[in-house]
Amino acid sequence: MTTRVMLISPAAGDAQREVRFDDDGPLSEAGLRRARAVAGNLPAAERIVVSPSARCRRTAEELGLPVDPAPEPGPPGCAMGRWRGRALDEVAGAEPEAVSAWLSDPGFAGHGGESLRALCVRTEAWLTRLAATSGRVLAVVEVDVVRAAVVCALGVPVETFWRLDVPPLTVTELSGRGGRWNLGLGRALPGGPAGGPANLTRP
Repeated sequence: MTTRVMLISPAAGDAQREVRFDDDGPLSEAGLRRARAVAGNLPAAERIVVSPSARCRRTAEELGLPVDPAPEPGPPGCAMGRWRGRALDEVAGAEPEAVSAWLSDPGFAGHGGESLRALCVRTEAWLTRLAATSGRVLAVVEVDVVRAAVVCALGVPVETFWRLDVPPLTVTELSGRGGRWNLGLGRALPGGPAGGPANLTRP
């Protein structure tokens, strides 16, 4: 029994262009144009999964994925607590030690949000549930969920999260059977460009 999960990173929003922590804001005009350029060229799948953020939902809609009835919910991105919506430079200037800890300690949750380790734990649980049934799954999920899924699928240290670049509107493919995953990383969606620069984080 083989499960194939195609993780689609959402189109870029204003938060990514401004290098700030995502606050569930809208897609940028450039992001919308790129999503529309690849609409109708997605691979077929038995299941559609979309994370609950406005960015993922709007990306799915612009890609032409069915939104009525609502698709199966995917995992949300990493909760950033009091840093949500703030510019990375601003936070680094005000809390340099906290930002350093966030980048070096997977268990850090001093911002009042979620640690990277916790994100990886729940992402792994989600992948395990998907692997319980065979077939193809098309999932529009946040960039940090894509990174966490790769970390979990390969069984690499959580610190590897920061070394994974996932540009907007690319496909990361996981195919698994018997609890083991194979990885195909960062393929551009058919009919469009890779989508722009990768996120440093969920700014």
